[in-house]
Amino acid sequence: MLPRFFLLLLAFPALAGATEGKTELGGHTKLRVVSQTYPSDSLFRDLYGSHTADTQGDLRLNLAHRQSGWTIDANYQLVALHGETFSLPDDRRRYFDLTAVIDQGSRSALVHRLDRLWVGYTSEKTVVRFGRQALSWGNGLFYAPMDLVNPFNPATVDTEYKAGDDMLYAQYLRHNGSDIQGAHVIRRDYLSGNTDSDSATTALKYHGFRGEGEFDVLLARHYRDDVLGFGTSHALGQAQWSGDLVLTDTDTDTYVQLTTNLSYSWVWRGKNMSGVVEYHFNGLGQPSGHYDPLSLATNPDLLLRLARGESYALGRHYLATSVMIEVNPLWNVTPTLLMNISDPSGLLQVVSQYSVSDNMTLLGSLNIPWGSSGSEFGGIDSGIENRYLSRGAGVFAQLAWYF
Repeated sequence: MLPRFFLLLLAFPALAGATEGKTELGGHTKLRVVSQTYPSDSLFRDLYGSHTADTQGDLRLNLAHRQSGWTIDANYQLVALHGETFSLPDDRRRYFDLTAVIDQGSRSALVHRLDRLWVGYTSEKTVVRFGRQALSWGNGLFYAPMDLVNPFNPATVDTEYKAGDDMLYAQYLRHNGSDIQGAHVIRRDYLSGNTDSDSATTALKYHGFRGEGEFDVLLARHYRDDVLGFGTSHALGQAQWSGDLVLTDTDTDTYVQLTTNLSYSWVWRGKNMSGVVEYHFNGLGQPSGHYDPLSLATNPDLLLRLARGESYALGRHYLATSVMIEVNPLWNVTPTLLMNISDPSGLLQVVSQYSVSDNMTLLGSLNIPWGSSGSEFGGIDSGIENRYLSRGAGVFAQLAWYF
Protein backbone atom coordinates (compact mmCIF):
# COMPACT_ATOMS: atom_id res chain seq x y z
CA MET A 1 0.00 0.00 0.00
CA LEU A 2 2.72 2.49 0.92
CA PRO A 3 4.89 2.14 -2.24
CA ARG A 4 1.83 2.53 -4.50
CA PHE A 5 0.74 5.60 -2.56
CA PHE A 6 4.23 7.10 -2.80
CA LEU A 7 4.22 6.61 -6.60
CA LEU A 8 0.97 8.57 -6.72
CA LEU A 9 2.70 11.35 -4.79
CA LEU A 10 5.57 11.33 -7.26
CA ALA A 11 3.03 11.73 -10.07
CA PHE A 12 1.22 14.56 -8.26
CA PRO A 13 2.68 17.42 -10.37
CA ALA A 14 1.61 15.74 -13.61
CA LEU A 15 -1.82 14.82 -12.24
CA ALA A 16 -2.31 18.44 -11.19
CA GLY A 17 -1.17 19.74 -14.57
CA ALA A 18 1.63 21.67 -12.92
CA THR A 19 3.39 24.06 -15.27
CA GLU A 20 4.56 26.73 -12.84
CA GLY A 21 5.14 24.58 -9.77
CA LYS A 22 8.43 23.37 -8.40
CA THR A 23 9.10 19.76 -7.46
CA GLU A 24 12.03 18.67 -5.31
CA LEU A 25 13.15 15.10 -4.75
CA GLY A 26 16.06 14.13 -2.55
CA GLY A 27 16.93 11.96 0.37
CA HIS A 28 19.63 9.90 1.98
CA THR A 29 20.83 6.44 2.86
CA LYS A 30 22.25 5.74 6.30
CA LEU A 31 24.07 2.71 7.65
CA ARG A 32 24.20 2.61 11.44
CA VAL A 33 25.91 0.29 13.93
CA VAL A 34 25.27 0.50 17.68
CA SER A 35 27.36 -1.63 20.05
CA GLN A 36 26.50 -1.79 23.75
CA THR A 37 28.15 -3.50 26.72
CA TYR A 38 26.47 -4.57 29.97
CA PRO A 39 28.03 -4.86 33.45
CA SER A 40 27.95 -8.10 35.46
CA ASP A 41 25.00 -7.02 37.65
CA SER A 42 22.85 -5.88 34.70
CA LEU A 43 19.54 -7.58 33.97
CA PHE A 44 20.27 -6.88 30.28
CA ARG A 45 23.37 -9.09 30.57
CA ASP A 46 21.14 -11.98 31.65
CA LEU A 47 18.95 -11.38 28.59
CA TYR A 48 21.53 -10.56 25.89
CA GLY A 49 24.97 -11.48 27.19
CA SER A 50 27.93 -9.20 27.84
CA HIS A 51 27.33 -7.05 24.75
CA THR A 52 24.99 -6.46 21.81
CA ALA A 53 25.47 -5.12 18.29
CA ASP A 54 22.55 -3.74 16.29
CA THR A 55 22.68 -2.56 12.68
CA GLN A 56 20.21 -0.42 10.77
CA GLY A 57 19.98 0.59 7.14
CA ASP A 58 17.75 3.53 6.29
CA LEU A 59 16.64 4.77 2.85
CA ARG A 60 14.73 8.06 2.92
CA LEU A 61 13.06 9.72 -0.09
CA ASN A 62 11.88 13.31 0.39
CA LEU A 63 9.35 14.71 -2.08
CA ALA A 64 8.03 18.27 -2.04
CA HIS A 65 5.91 20.01 -4.66
CA ARG A 66 5.07 23.73 -4.44
CA GLN A 67 2.63 25.61 -6.62
CA SER A 68 0.68 28.85 -6.13
CA GLY A 69 1.22 28.89 -2.38
CA TRP A 70 0.33 25.22 -1.96
CA THR A 71 2.80 22.57 -0.84
CA ILE A 72 2.57 18.82 -0.60
CA ASP A 73 5.36 17.12 1.34
CA ALA A 74 5.94 13.38 1.64
CA ASN A 75 8.92 11.51 3.12
CA TYR A 76 9.13 7.76 2.52
CA GLN A 77 11.35 5.52 4.65
CA LEU A 78 12.53 1.96 4.10
CA VAL A 79 14.26 0.66 7.22
CA ALA A 80 16.10 -2.63 7.66
CA LEU A 81 17.04 -3.66 11.22
CA HIS A 82 19.13 -6.52 12.58
CA GLY A 83 20.13 -7.25 16.15
CA GLU A 84 18.71 -7.95 19.58
CA THR A 85 17.54 -4.64 21.05
CA PHE A 86 16.01 -2.67 18.18
CA SER A 87 12.42 -1.40 18.39
CA LEU A 88 10.00 -0.93 15.49
CA PRO A 89 8.25 2.37 14.69
CA ASP A 90 4.65 2.31 15.86
CA ASP A 91 1.63 4.27 14.62
CA ARG A 92 -0.92 2.87 17.03
CA ARG A 93 -1.34 6.24 18.75
CA ARG A 94 -1.31 8.29 15.55
CA TYR A 95 -4.40 9.18 13.54
CA PHE A 96 -3.03 7.74 10.28
CA ASP A 97 -1.42 4.32 10.15
CA LEU A 98 1.42 4.96 7.71
CA THR A 99 3.77 2.20 8.89
CA ALA A 100 3.84 -1.38 7.61
CA VAL A 101 6.10 -4.29 8.49
CA ILE A 102 7.23 -6.04 5.31
CA ASP A 103 9.04 -8.86 7.07
CA GLN A 104 9.99 -9.65 10.67
CA GLY A 105 12.05 -12.41 12.24
CA SER A 106 13.48 -13.05 15.68
CA ARG A 107 16.50 -10.80 15.05
CA SER A 108 15.62 -8.78 11.96
CA ALA A 109 12.86 -6.70 10.42
CA LEU A 110 12.09 -4.75 7.27
CA VAL A 111 9.71 -1.80 7.65
CA HIS A 112 8.49 0.96 5.38
CA ARG A 113 6.54 4.05 6.33
CA LEU A 114 5.66 7.65 5.53
CA ASP A 115 7.40 9.78 8.14
CA ARG A 116 6.04 13.03 6.67
CA LEU A 117 2.82 13.47 4.72
CA TRP A 118 1.20 16.88 4.78
CA VAL A 119 -0.46 19.43 2.56
CA GLY A 120 -0.23 23.12 3.32
CA TYR A 121 -0.86 26.63 2.11
CA THR A 122 1.40 29.64 2.68
CA SER A 123 0.53 33.27 2.10
CA GLU A 124 2.35 36.47 3.04
CA LYS A 125 1.28 36.23 6.70
CA THR A 126 -0.21 32.79 7.23
CA VAL A 127 0.84 29.16 7.13
CA VAL A 128 -1.61 26.25 7.38
CA ARG A 129 -0.58 22.57 7.22
CA PHE A 130 -2.45 19.33 7.79
CA GLY A 131 -1.00 15.85 8.03
CA ARG A 132 2.03 14.14 9.48
CA GLN A 133 4.64 16.73 10.39
CA ALA A 134 7.10 17.63 13.12
CA LEU A 135 6.68 20.35 15.73
CA SER A 136 9.46 21.73 17.94
CA TRP A 137 8.87 24.45 20.53
CA GLY A 138 10.88 25.81 23.41
CA ASN A 139 14.39 27.00 24.22
CA GLY A 140 15.84 23.90 25.85
CA LEU A 141 18.96 22.57 24.15
CA PHE A 142 19.05 19.23 25.99
CA TYR A 143 15.88 19.13 28.09
CA ALA A 144 12.82 20.75 26.50
CA PRO A 145 9.71 20.85 28.76
CA MET A 146 7.89 23.17 26.34
CA ASP A 147 8.40 20.71 23.47
CA LEU A 148 5.24 18.66 24.07
CA VAL A 149 5.25 16.55 20.89
CA ASN A 150 7.99 13.90 20.49
CA PRO A 151 10.95 15.64 22.17
CA PHE A 152 14.40 14.19 21.54
CA ASN A 153 16.14 12.12 24.17
CA PRO A 154 19.03 14.37 25.37
CA ALA A 155 21.45 11.54 24.53
CA THR A 156 20.27 11.17 20.91
CA VAL A 157 23.22 11.41 18.53
CA ASP A 158 21.46 11.77 15.16
CA THR A 159 18.86 14.55 15.53
CA GLU A 160 18.43 15.29 11.81
CA TYR A 161 14.79 14.19 11.69
CA LYS A 162 12.27 14.37 14.49
CA ALA A 163 9.43 11.85 14.53
CA GLY A 164 6.28 13.36 13.03
CA ASP A 165 2.71 13.34 14.33
CA ASP A 166 -0.64 13.85 12.65
CA MET A 167 -1.85 17.39 13.26
CA LEU A 168 -3.39 20.60 12.02
CA TYR A 169 -0.84 23.42 12.31
CA ALA A 170 -1.32 27.14 11.68
CA GLN A 171 0.87 30.22 12.02
CA TYR A 172 0.04 33.90 11.67
CA LEU A 173 2.83 36.44 11.25
CA ARG A 174 2.11 39.90 12.65
CA HIS A 175 3.41 43.15 11.14
CA ASN A 176 5.97 43.65 13.94
CA GLY A 177 7.62 40.25 13.35
CA SER A 178 5.92 38.42 16.21
CA ASP A 179 3.79 35.40 15.40
CA ILE A 180 1.04 33.18 16.75
CA GLN A 181 1.25 29.41 16.25
CA GLY A 182 -1.42 26.84 16.92
CA ALA A 183 -1.48 23.07 16.67
CA HIS A 184 -4.00 20.31 17.23
CA VAL A 185 -2.44 16.84 17.38
CA ILE A 186 -4.91 14.01 16.74
CA ARG A 187 -4.20 10.73 18.52
CA ARG A 188 -5.87 7.41 19.12
CA ASP A 189 -6.37 5.61 22.38
CA TYR A 190 -3.59 3.04 22.61
CA LEU A 191 -5.89 0.17 23.65
CA SER A 192 -9.14 0.80 21.76
CA GLY A 193 -7.64 2.39 18.65
CA ASN A 194 -10.36 5.05 18.61
CA THR A 195 -9.65 8.77 18.29
CA ASP A 196 -9.84 10.25 21.74
CA SER A 197 -9.99 13.87 22.88
CA ASP A 198 -8.25 12.85 26.11
CA SER A 199 -5.28 11.73 24.00
CA ALA A 200 -5.08 14.86 21.83
CA THR A 201 -2.89 17.95 22.21
CA THR A 202 -4.25 21.41 21.49
CA ALA A 203 -1.72 24.21 21.89
CA LEU A 204 -1.37 27.92 21.17
CA LYS A 205 1.97 29.74 21.36
CA TYR A 206 2.77 33.44 20.99
CA HIS A 207 6.32 34.44 20.06
CA GLY A 208 7.17 38.10 20.53
CA PHE A 209 9.98 40.59 21.07
CA ARG A 210 10.80 42.80 24.00
CA GLY A 211 13.79 45.12 23.65
CA GLU A 212 16.64 43.04 22.28
CA GLY A 213 15.16 39.80 23.58
CA GLU A 214 12.47 37.35 22.52
CA PHE A 215 9.77 35.61 24.55
CA ASP A 216 7.18 32.83 24.21
CA VAL A 217 3.86 32.23 25.93
CA LEU A 218 2.28 28.77 25.63
CA LEU A 219 -1.22 27.61 26.47
CA ALA A 220 -2.03 23.94 25.89
CA ARG A 221 -4.33 21.08 26.69
CA HIS A 222 -2.05 18.05 26.52
CA TYR A 223 -3.87 14.74 26.92
CA ARG A 224 -5.90 15.55 30.07
CA ASP A 225 -3.46 18.11 31.45
CA ASP A 226 -3.49 21.90 31.30
CA VAL A 227 -0.12 23.40 30.43
CA LEU A 228 1.09 26.99 30.79
CA GLY A 229 4.57 27.88 29.57
CA PHE A 230 6.83 30.93 29.44
CA GLY A 231 10.08 31.11 27.48
CA THR A 232 12.71 33.74 26.81
CA SER A 233 15.94 34.25 24.91
CA HIS A 234 18.23 37.24 25.35
CA ALA A 235 21.80 38.30 24.63
CA LEU A 236 23.97 38.43 27.74
CA GLY A 237 27.14 40.19 26.69
CA GLN A 238 28.66 38.01 23.98
CA ALA A 239 26.70 34.99 25.20
CA GLN A 240 23.08 33.92 24.67
CA TRP A 241 20.81 33.16 27.60
CA SER A 242 17.58 31.19 27.10
CA GLY A 243 15.07 29.43 29.29
CA ASP A 244 11.60 27.92 29.68
CA LEU A 245 9.25 27.69 32.66
CA VAL A 246 6.37 25.23 32.31
CA LEU A 247 3.47 24.59 34.70
CA THR A 248 1.50 21.36 34.22
CA ASP A 249 -1.78 20.80 36.03
CA THR A 250 -2.78 17.10 36.15
CA ASP A 251 -5.62 15.28 37.89
CA THR A 252 -3.37 14.68 40.89
CA ASP A 253 -1.04 17.69 41.23
CA THR A 254 0.53 20.77 39.63
CA TYR A 255 4.15 20.43 38.52
CA VAL A 256 6.86 22.93 37.68
CA GLN A 257 9.56 22.34 35.08
CA LEU A 258 12.39 24.77 34.44
CA THR A 259 15.17 24.80 31.87
CA THR A 260 17.76 27.55 31.57
CA ASN A 261 20.91 27.59 29.48
CA LEU A 262 23.82 29.78 28.47
CA SER A 263 25.66 29.39 25.16
CA TYR A 264 28.84 31.11 24.00
CA SER A 265 31.14 30.88 20.97
CA TRP A 266 34.82 31.76 20.79
CA VAL A 267 38.12 31.05 19.01
CA TRP A 268 40.91 29.24 20.85
CA ARG A 269 44.29 28.63 19.20
CA GLY A 270 42.73 29.16 15.80
CA LYS A 271 39.91 26.68 16.47
CA ASN A 272 36.23 27.69 16.40
CA MET A 273 34.52 26.54 19.58
CA SER A 274 31.08 26.86 21.12
CA GLY A 275 29.94 25.83 24.56
CA VAL A 276 26.61 25.28 26.29
CA VAL A 277 25.69 24.78 29.93
CA GLU A 278 22.10 23.98 30.89
CA TYR A 279 20.26 23.39 34.17
CA HIS A 280 16.96 21.49 34.21
CA PHE A 281 14.52 21.14 37.09
CA ASN A 282 12.01 18.36 36.58
CA GLY A 283 9.16 18.77 39.05
CA LEU A 284 7.64 15.53 37.77
CA GLY A 285 10.72 13.59 38.87
CA GLN A 286 11.19 11.45 41.95
CA PRO A 287 11.66 13.71 45.00
CA SER A 288 13.18 10.84 46.99
CA GLY A 289 15.75 9.90 44.36
CA HIS A 290 14.57 6.27 44.53
CA TYR A 291 13.91 4.66 41.13
CA ASP A 292 12.98 1.10 42.08
CA PRO A 293 9.66 -0.20 40.69
CA LEU A 294 7.74 0.26 43.94
CA SER A 295 8.88 3.87 44.28
CA LEU A 296 8.14 4.70 40.64
CA ALA A 297 4.67 3.17 40.99
CA THR A 298 3.76 5.98 43.39
CA ASN A 299 4.45 8.56 40.64
CA PRO A 300 1.97 7.75 37.82
CA ASP A 301 2.32 11.19 36.19
CA LEU A 302 6.03 10.52 35.61
CA LEU A 303 5.41 6.96 34.40
CA LEU A 304 2.85 8.20 31.84
CA ARG A 305 5.37 10.61 30.34
CA LEU A 306 8.10 7.99 30.27
CA ALA A 307 5.78 5.56 28.48
CA ARG A 308 4.70 8.19 25.93
CA GLY A 309 8.31 9.20 25.22
CA GLU A 310 7.81 12.74 26.52
CA SER A 311 10.30 12.64 29.38
CA TYR A 312 13.76 11.14 29.75
CA ALA A 313 14.45 12.30 33.30
CA LEU A 314 13.67 10.24 36.41
CA GLY A 315 15.07 12.71 38.92
CA ARG A 316 14.61 16.39 39.63
CA HIS A 317 17.90 18.25 39.15
CA TYR A 318 20.03 17.96 36.01
CA LEU A 319 23.08 19.65 34.57
CA ALA A 320 24.12 19.33 30.94
CA THR A 321 27.18 20.83 29.33
CA SER A 322 28.96 20.45 26.00
CA VAL A 323 31.77 22.02 23.97
CA MET A 324 31.88 21.82 20.17
CA ILE A 325 35.47 21.89 18.88
CA GLU A 326 36.10 22.51 15.19
CA VAL A 327 39.23 20.42 14.75
CA ASN A 328 39.28 21.48 11.09
CA PRO A 329 36.61 22.71 8.65
CA LEU A 330 35.58 19.09 7.94
CA TRP A 331 35.70 17.62 11.47
CA ASN A 332 33.87 18.58 14.66
CA VAL A 333 34.27 16.88 18.05
CA THR A 334 31.74 17.51 20.83
CA PRO A 335 32.22 16.12 24.35
CA THR A 336 28.96 16.28 26.32
CA LEU A 337 28.11 15.54 29.94
CA LEU A 338 24.54 14.79 31.07
CA MET A 339 24.30 14.60 34.85
CA ASN A 340 21.69 13.88 37.49
CA ILE A 341 23.24 16.06 40.18
CA SER A 342 21.16 14.55 43.00
CA ASP A 343 22.43 10.94 42.53
CA PRO A 344 25.06 11.80 41.41
CA SER A 345 25.30 9.91 38.11
CA GLY A 346 25.73 10.84 34.50
CA LEU A 347 26.56 10.05 30.90
CA LEU A 348 29.75 11.18 29.19
CA GLN A 349 29.26 11.32 25.45
CA VAL A 350 31.94 12.21 22.88
CA VAL A 351 30.45 12.86 19.44
CA SER A 352 32.51 13.09 16.25
CA GLN A 353 31.15 14.40 12.95
CA TYR A 354 33.35 14.23 9.85
CA SER A 355 32.44 15.40 6.36
CA VAL A 356 33.82 12.67 4.10
CA SER A 357 32.70 14.51 0.94
CA ASP A 358 30.14 17.08 -0.15
CA ASN A 359 27.36 14.50 0.22
CA MET A 360 28.73 11.98 2.72
CA THR A 361 29.04 12.32 6.51
CA LEU A 362 30.49 10.03 9.16
CA LEU A 363 28.88 10.42 12.58
CA GLY A 364 30.04 8.58 15.68
CA SER A 365 29.93 8.68 19.45
CA LEU A 366 31.42 7.01 22.50
CA ASN A 367 28.96 6.80 25.40
CA ILE A 368 30.17 6.12 28.94
CA PRO A 369 27.62 6.08 31.79
CA TRP A 370 28.79 6.45 35.36
CA GLY A 371 27.21 6.23 38.80
CA SER A 372 26.53 3.69 41.53
CA SER A 373 24.06 0.83 41.19
CA GLY A 374 20.55 2.14 41.81
CA SER A 375 21.30 5.59 40.40
CA GLU A 376 19.70 6.83 37.19
CA PHE A 377 22.67 6.51 34.85
CA GLY A 378 24.42 3.81 36.88
CA GLY A 379 21.38 1.57 36.48
CA ILE A 380 18.09 1.67 38.37
CA ASP A 381 16.83 -1.23 40.47
CA SER A 382 15.02 -3.77 38.26
CA GLY A 383 12.95 -5.21 41.10
CA ILE A 384 14.99 -8.42 40.95
CA GLU A 385 17.52 -8.86 43.74
CA ASN A 386 21.02 -7.70 42.77
CA ARG A 387 19.95 -6.94 39.21
CA TYR A 388 19.89 -3.45 37.70
CA LEU A 389 18.79 -1.91 34.41
CA SER A 390 22.36 -0.83 33.79
CA ARG A 391 24.49 -0.34 30.70
CA GLY A 392 28.22 -0.06 30.24
CA ALA A 393 30.16 1.76 27.54
CA GLY A 394 28.58 1.93 24.10
CA VAL A 395 29.60 2.99 20.59
CA PHE A 396 27.48 4.56 17.84
CA ALA A 397 28.71 4.79 14.22
CA GLN A 398 26.77 6.00 11.17
CA LEU A 399 27.69 6.69 7.57
CA ALA A 400 25.20 8.87 5.66
CA TRP A 401 25.06 9.59 1.93
CA TYR A 402 22.80 12.38 0.66
CA PHE A 403 21.39 12.77 -2.81
